[in-house]
Amino acid sequence: MENINNVTEFIFWGLSQNPEVEKICFVVFTFFYTIILLGNLLIIATVCIGNLFNSPMYFFLNYLSFVDICYSSITAPKMIADLLVLQKRISYAGCMMQLFGVHFFGCTEIFILTVMAYDRYVAICRPLHYMTIMDRDRCNKMLLGTWVGGFIHSIIQVALVVQLPFCGPNEIDHYFCDVHPVLKLACTDTYVVGAVVTANSGTIALGSFVILLISYTIILVSLRKQSAEGRRKALSTCGSHIAVVIIFFGPCTFMYMRPDTTFSEDKMVAVFYTIVTPMLNPLIYTLRNAEVKNAMKKLWTRKIFLQK
Repeated sequence: MENINNVTEFIFWGLSQNPEVEKICFVVFTFFYTIILLGNLLIIATVCIGNLFNSPMYFFLNYLSFVDICYSSITAPKMIADLLVLQKRISYAGCMMQLFGVHFFGCTEIFILTVMAYDRYVAICRPLHYMTIMDRDRCNKMLLGTWVGGFIHSIIQVALVVQLPFCGPNEIDHYFCDVHPVLKLACTDTYVVGAVVTANSGTIALGSFVILLISYTIILVSLRKQSAEGRRKALSTCGSHIAVVIIFFGPCTFMYMRPDTTFSEDKMVAVFYTIVTPMLNPLIYTLRNAEVKNAMKKLWTRKIFLQK
């Protein structure tokens, strides 16, 4: 079949077609995006200015915050701007770039969360060998692996979509370009492509989630052998990770661990992992994590004292 592509742009339906609802959403999501930027930049500044990179936990937390900013910035600014216009357009190239960015940073975040779980496992279950196992060289290699893994995943997703013909219609029932809504517009049978997309995304989401569950189960079991103070400190740190994992992986599993179908709830579910999770990460890691909270307190108290 000849690959005919008459579509040069796509039109989003957006979160709502009600102008009043869109105005409310504009205010709410502008506030959310501001919190994402300020919260994650605060963590990055704390780690960088406080020279906390020697701690693997801070090392990975710094890059998690960076990925959260990039991940939300792929969709949030465009979605917020579209709430003020009647027709929400995006070019074909822009759509493919957005699709690539969403999966690149989303997959990278999944891998970073998995690496952070491994870091907590080593810190709690093998504390005497922690700095030997999690040395700077190994941390750099694991971080590189998260970026490479995210890139390979997203390239596969985009490669599967760009080879499809699009001859109309060009309206996407979503607020950003994702694989399943875009596949619905292709002028050919997308069963095989949809199955590969589901297998690709599903394997990563489910595989990482299983690894995380196993890691935290082992950690929680091992805590029985520790003192009350040790358990409190470990649970303070692990509680943050577990909360983030549940909030992030729940919606991701709903979206990508299923056949090539779309539901009306998809847009609201997507809001959780593209906007809500990046916004909550800084709050969870600072309010529930005593170490991060104390580091921020010491750093900014010292900065204020030096300025006087």
